Amino acid sequence: MQPKRDAKDAPLRSDAQRNRERILEVALAELTRSADTPLSVIAKKAGVGQGTFYRNFPHREALVLEIYRHEMQQVADSAAELLENREPDQALREWMDHLARFAMAKAGLADAIRQAAGTPGGPAKPGHSPVTAAVELLLRANEEAGTIRPGVTPDDFVLAIAGLWQMDPHSDWQPRAARLLDLVMDGLRAGAPGR
Repeated sequence: MQPKRDAKDAPLRSDAQRNRERILEVALAELTRSADTPLSVIAKKAGVGQGTFYRNFPHREALVLEIYRHEMQQVADSAAELLENREPDQALREWMDHLARFAMAKAGLADAIRQAAGTPGGPAKPGHSPVTAAVELLLRANEEAGTIRPGVTPDDFVLAIAGLWQMDPHSDWQPRAARLLDLVMDGLRAGAPGR
C-alpha cells in the first residue's frame, strides 16, 4: 500500500505552476514599486482569479516571503549553471552580477519583507543558506583552478561585497555595482597561484 501524499506536497500541474510563477513575477515588480500594493491588483495583473491567488498565497506575508525565497534560490542555482558553461573566474564574476540584481530587488522589497517578517506569529524571514552554499561552490572552484587567492571564505566574500546593500535601487546603480564587483574580483585574484 502506497503512503498517502499530503496535497500540499503534490507537484503542481503545469498550468498551476505557470499561474504561480506569473503571480511571483508580477508581485516582485509591484511590491518593489510599493510595499502596499493591494493583492487584488497583483492578482489582476497576473491574470488570475482571487481564488487561484489565495490558493497559492493565503496572505501577504506568504507571498512576500515566497518572492524572497524564490529569487534567492534562483541566484543560488545560477552558480552551478555558470560553472558548467564558464571558466571559474568568469562564472564567479558573472554570478556577482546576478547577486547584485537580487540585492537591488531585495532592497526594493525591503519594506514589504520587514512588514511580512515583523507580523506577530507570522513566518520568519528565510535564511541565506542557498546563497552561502553558492558562494562556497564558486570560491572552491576558483581556488582549485588557481584563479583566486587561497583561503577566501564565504564570510570574507560577503563582507567584500557589502557595499551592494548601500546602493539605492531606484538610482542608476548598475555602473556603481559593476565597478565595486570588478574591484572585489581584482582583490580576489591578487595573490592567486595561477597569476
